[in-house]
Amino acid sequence: MLYLSTRGDPQRRHFCDILLEGLAPDGGLYLPEHYPQVDAALLAKWRTLPYADLAFEVLSLYIDDIPAADLRAICNKTYSEDVFGTREIVPLKKLEDPSTGSGGRTPLYLEALSNGPTLAFKDMAMQLLGNLFEFELARRGEQLNILGATSGDTGSAAEYAMRGKKGVRVFMLSPNGRMSPFQQAQMFSLQDDNIHNIAIDGVFDDCQDIVKAVSNDLAFKRRYKIGTVNSINWARLLAQVVYYFAGYFQATNSNTDQVSFAVPSGNFGNVCAGHVARMMGLP
Repeated sequence: MLYLSTRGDPQRRHFCDILLEGLAPDGGLYLPEHYPQVDAALLAKWRTLPYADLAFEVLSLYIDDIPAADLRAICNKTYSEDVFGTREIVPLKKLEDPSTGSGGRTPLYLEALSNGPTLAFKDMAMQLLGNLFEFELARRGEQLNILGATSGDTGSAAEYAMRGKKGVRVFMLSPNGRMSPFQQAQMFSLQDDNIHNIAIDGVFDDCQDIVKAVSNDLAFKRRYKIGTVNSINWARLLAQVVYYFAGYFQATNSNTDQVSFAVPSGNFGNVCAGHVARMMGLP
């Protein structure tokens, strides 16, 4: 699988290259050349898989430059009960059942995406990203400086995923005095040598503008080995695709069933992953 920029740069890149680079040289987002199609036979094969195995199957469709055994080990390390506190990783809770007289025609479920170390859905992708970074940087003998922007949940999820990781240093920008006390405490209490918090006088968009400006300065970015963990990194979005399949399998009994997802969305990365899952063939 090769990846191309949304702004037309003709160069195609492999997954591990875009993992470390973030934005394309022309400022575009990297997307796969095509979305692999999941047919009925593959859905049937995936239906009973534990979450880590399902993650391996989905990621394998997009990642061909990490040996399968290594990728499986990364998925097993990431999506474990020790990390997420539950064997299902993203368990469903039934909120409404037509049989109880609620008046609805279909059952309503809540998919729990907040079982990770920072209680935010972004743990689902960040924990994978941290392990992918550490693996690839060790393989290359390189180091990476992560520059990110946050209003709370991205920063804490990224820092908890990257803390102690070899070859990775995190510089996280946040709006001064504009985060919840809980999320500020999560971030600012970390004492790991590779975690650096930087408060910016302004709002979140001011922080994000700095990250985008650095990402668009290709020479500066490459000189100082700067990467990103914000939603502009395809690996984060790819990790989120998995829990749409996991939710579907838990909510249905047959691959002929269809579901609808209602997604609370801020900067669109979460629901965009659902769109990718649907483009792949998720019913």
